Amino acid sequence: MSLDETREFIPVRIAVLSVSDTRGLDDDRSGQTLVDRLEKAGHHLADRKMVRDEREQIADQLRAWCADPDIDVVLSTGGTGLTGRDVTVEAHRDVYEKEIDAFGTVFTMVSMKKIGTSAVQSRATGGVANGTYLFALPGSTGACKDAWDDILVWQLDYRHRPCNFVEILPRLDEHQRRK
Repeated sequence: MSLDETREFIPVRIAVLSVSDTRGLDDDRSGQTLVDRLEKAGHHLADRKMVRDEREQIADQLRAWCADPDIDVVLSTGGTGLTGRDVTVEAHRDVYEKEIDAFGTVFTMVSMKKIGTSAVQSRATGGVANGTYLFALPGSTGACKDAWDDILVWQLDYRHRPCNFVEILPRLDEHQRRK
């Protein structure tokens, strides 16, 4: 991975959604990890919220942020596992126009290096809706660090070569402009 230092860094506006039935913002270590990392990278925290692990609540918040022109990316943490209460992935897919299939695959590859075959239990996913990137990350702090440090910090940097999410951000909703 390389950065083209001749290109100027373009900060993006990122909202962080934590999904939990048991935590609040004051003890949300994973959400705070994402906030710390995105700000350290030079991006802007556009909003931060916490919702219960309820499919409609999650989807409603994602839709609200996708409708907000001041938000480019949404990172959610929590609710991506296999238990009955884990519905974040389903909520994301309720909102997606397009799924970024390789995001989950690459996340699994990164996780395999850290936690071995336990990576199979993650359902991390990414997609696009209304010109906004959406990523559902596991609730563990380690998984959030891995997703940010090994994938998102690069893909959300305009200088990253050979390609990145930022350079195509203006074109994500071009299908809506053609009407």
